[in-house]
Amino acid sequence: MPSKIPTAAFVVLALAPALMGAATPPHWRPIDPENLLVVDTTQGRIVVEMRPDLAPQAVARVKLLAREGVYDGLLFHRVIDHFVDQTGNPDNRDGGSSSHPDLPPEFVFKLPSGALAPVRTTSDAQEGFVGATPVAAVSPTEASRAKDGTLRAWGAYCPGVAGMGRQADPNTSNSEIFFMRDASRRLDRDYTVWGKVVVGLPAIRAMAVGEPPARPDKMLEVRVAADIPAAERPRLEILDPHSPAFARLAARTRAAKGADFTICDLEVPVRPRK
Repeated sequence: MPSKIPTAAFVVLALAPALMGAATPPHWRPIDPENLLVVDTTQGRIVVEMRPDLAPQAVARVKLLAREGVYDGLLFHRVIDHFVDQTGNPDNRDGGSSSHPDLPPEFVFKLPSGALAPVRTTSDAQEGFVGATPVAAVSPTEASRAKDGTLRAWGAYCPGVAGMGRQADPNTSNSEIFFMRDASRRLDRDYTVWGKVVVGLPAIRAMAVGEPPARPDKMLEVRVAADIPAAERPRLEILDPHSPAFARLAARTRAAKGADFTICDLEVPVRPRK
């Protein structure tokens, strides 16, 4: 398996300093290897920042199945262009599951005060980031009514967002996972968001399309970064979305997009740690 992230995966990251100005080191934070999923596929490496603060049960399940080796060799059995890459079913088709019980939905969650870094606010909602993951939430006015001081929020299905598959019953998430090729906000509050791809969106968009594809791609090996020898694991750091550097990037993007601006127009920059 590749031990290094392909150089091409960081083309966008190389542009980040030009977009943001020189970010000082305190603006960046290392990504915890215990919450970093490394998915080596037939189209290249995908790395996901997992968010147990948004979906603790889903993240725990993904880690468990990765550590059990359940995901190794599974096909991307349902791939729809401009929509999703779906995988993670031990039967390599819709409808199967692992030996573990189904999970309850984690569509909506509560964030502690200050956890969301907002970049867009309207009269009835706000959008921002928790780590690399795009998140939508109730408006500041509605949030001010919360007696416990938390913010009611949900994952925003933008490109690269990782979700849990399920059947018609909302309580049937189990082992299936999917990665967004493009934005599809109709999935918000209907499927559990458990993380965001920080490296490998080109690989996601290169997967063979079909339901099922004629020659499906597969996950060759799926590991939690903390389980990979330190010398071989990806070492990544993310720009703090609360930082002035990110605020400048957001402002430039907002100005360029005008009234059409949404959270899906932004990516939180990630780069290799030195």
